[in-house]
Amino acid sequence: MALRLAGKYALVTGSSRGIGRAVAERFAAEGATVAVNHVGDADAAAQALATLHAASPEAAAHRAEEADIGDPAACAALIERVIAAFGRLDILVNNAGIQTETPGDSFDDATLERILSVNLVGAAVCARDAIRHFLSRPGGGTVINTSSVHQLVPKPGYLAYSLSKGGMGNLTRTLALEFADRNIRVNAVAPGAIVTDLNRSWADDSVRRRAVESHIPMGRAGEPDEIAPVYAFLASEEARYITGQTIYVCGGLTLFNDFRLNWSS
Repeated sequence: MALRLAGKYALVTGSSRGIGRAVAERFAAEGATVAVNHVGDADAAAQALATLHAASPEAAAHRAEEADIGDPAACAALIERVIAAFGRLDILVNNAGIQTETPGDSFDDATLERILSVNLVGAAVCARDAIRHFLSRPGGGTVINTSSVHQLVPKPGYLAYSLSKGGMGNLTRTLALEFADRNIRVNAVAPGAIVTDLNRSWADDSVRRRAVESHIPMGRAGEPDEIAPVYAFLASEEARYITGQTIYVCGGLTLFNDFRLNWSS
């Protein structure tokens, strides 16, 4: 595998499991030194860290960092600790995210605020402090946000999650435009139906899984290791002329499979 990220230092939030862990592992395999962020998941973070060291034994500086991304003060402290430990930060991946039902007519305020705090406000705070660091030294930097197909496709019954991912798209575009002339690139990756712990409710239920996959033109759910290479590309110099974009990695889900047949004329 090409070492496209050799010499780079990266922080991946929410990376003890799922897509975040796959991204951290891919970054390490491509030569980056990685900080794995988690909250209350020390065992999984330790396992992820062991995998990173096995993937790149020369990068002994990989580290685990606990921080609640839903707490702005914790986000700021996390960025500060990682920069102090590594000496610099080149890549931030805002991946931490949660979801729970929030029907439009009956959600409670606390749930709405918690989801927006983790999924959107925390990402903005982490990006702010990472960008301050990028601006403080030569070389610029890269921010990659984990969005979702629900940046584009509404998710009824999950208002807070849909709000957060719609906001993530605009966060990406706004920061990209604001800092494009200072060698700071900001992009997003929007996964579709991916088999992760977050989606176990349908991924491990054959009936519900078939229902989910019936909406995907490629006919199947994705795996985290099919998403991670897109992050590695966006973090690399191969993507040096790409900013402000959301790349949908969704098996065609955003093509609206239900309209595949000629239905209007």
